Amino acid sequence: MDLAEKKEKIVKSGIKLSMLTLVSRLLGLVREATKAHFLGTSSFADAFGVAFLIPNLLRRLFAENSISVAFIPTFKGFLEDGRERSETQRFLNSTFTLISFLTTLVVTVGIVITPLIVRIFFGGNEAIFDETVLLTRIMFPYLAVISVAALFQGILNTLNIFSPSGATPIFFNLFVIFSTVFLSKKMENPARAMALGVLLGGIFQCLFQLPFVLKQNWKIGFTTIKNAFNNEGTKKVISLVVPTILGMAAYQLNDLVSTALASRSGTGIVSSLQYSLRLQELILGIFAVSIGTVILPNLTGSAKRKDWGEYNNLLVNAIKIISLICIPISFYSIITGREIISLIFKSRAFDENSVKMTLGVFNFHIAGLFFIALNRIVSPAFYAQENTKLPTLAGIISFGSNIVLALLLSIKWKGEGIALALTLSSVVNTIFLFVFLERLKTSNTKEVLKKSSLYCIKIIVISAIAFIPSFLAHPIFVRTFSSMNKIFANAIPLLLTFVMFASIGVILLVLTRDEIVAGMLKGKKVGK
Repeated sequence: MDLAEKKEKIVKSGIKLSMLTLVSRLLGLVREATKAHFLGTSSFADAFGVAFLIPNLLRRLFAENSISVAFIPTFKGFLEDGRERSETQRFLNSTFTLISFLTTLVVTVGIVITPLIVRIFFGGNEAIFDETVLLTRIMFPYLAVISVAALFQGILNTLNIFSPSGATPIFFNLFVIFSTVFLSKKMENPARAMALGVLLGGIFQCLFQLPFVLKQNWKIGFTTIKNAFNNEGTKKVISLVVPTILGMAAYQLNDLVSTALASRSGTGIVSSLQYSLRLQELILGIFAVSIGTVILPNLTGSAKRKDWGEYNNLLVNAIKIISLICIPISFYSIITGREIISLIFKSRAFDENSVKMTLGVFNFHIAGLFFIALNRIVSPAFYAQENTKLPTLAGIISFGSNIVLALLLSIKWKGEGIALALTLSSVVNTIFLFVFLERLKTSNTKEVLKKSSLYCIKIIVISAIAFIPSFLAHPIFVRTFSSMNKIFANAIPLLLTFVMFASIGVILLVLTRDEIVAGMLKGKKVGK
């Protein structure tokens, strides 16, 4: 398969995965809208936010990131090196055993010491402390089942099978939504019903992928703990994961630091930050995560063959696609943030004050969208080369900057200051990732940065040109339809503003003969 075919395959796989992720993220918004309807920005909403954050942090640390950093490159290496199938099977069994043992141990200890963990990050009403502890304990086992699900996803993604893993978040969101809606009246409060839905959704995510793994003639079984730790493959996985634990923990602790500061800044700050991040994650999940997921096996293959020309081209192409998507969306969201939030979240418990509070932090979060997305594309460039130390260091630096900035900015601007700190620390992370990528001396990072930067500048200019008339016309659209019901009063201005913004942008892209857009419009291979 030549480079053009690989680029086309990445785009096709990315589009397919993005469509599944789009459905998942839209359901994620429905999930958050359901939460907003039942919990609003109340103390119960804050309790659920803190409770879910703890096992979810551990999931990102030990499941998602371990798969990206260590398992996929190692499994890909076994396949590329032509190992005996029985040897590769022993590696899979050892990894499954290791994950099952460690996550069960963490969950057991976590449930026992939950009050101590919650106390670290809890600064709200003491009357809700016990409820936060209970919600955390309900959701702690989610870590174990979702870690196994992440292993199944890693196996499938390495084999360039993305659809089953892309579909599982859809079912997860459905479980949470239906559990909240139908079990709320049968439980003491809606937060408990939502917590139960999280656990059930995680279990289904795990079980749904298993038949697809078995279909590829790979078995899932246990071995002894001794064999699991002594296996050549798991030793390599551990050697890759261990240096990243501090960096990944630091990166993910950004959320915890923000939550800890927010919970001490006033009622509703935690939930407003999480509603805003949910909108941001919608875009990141659809595009950045999808492209990052698809590109990692391909980058790993190029790195194994030491084909750095192909490696650079794949990376540049991915960055250009992210630029084309995230930069215009950021400009558009600044114009229409209030309507987006009102349309999705405003309800009985989510009033105008909640909209205002969420909009304040959303404007700062969306400014960092491109950099967060870029970090999720550049990080796999290190993992493909089995280098975990440098992105670890970048994560630690980012974490340190976020703590300092959040502490300083939250004093005066509260939630908005915390959101701005996250954006600025993401910029810091991006800068250091590129600096460290250059230090590897394997790929031509300066050429990657040059081509990517020129394209980003072009997209910024085009987005700015489309922004001006759209910004001026937007208030007219809002006033014209303000007397209609909530859905139409927000949806129609959103749609009209989007049509104007997108039309101008597409025309300018066509006039400038943008290679990505031209390739899509003509049905040709993307990239040169």
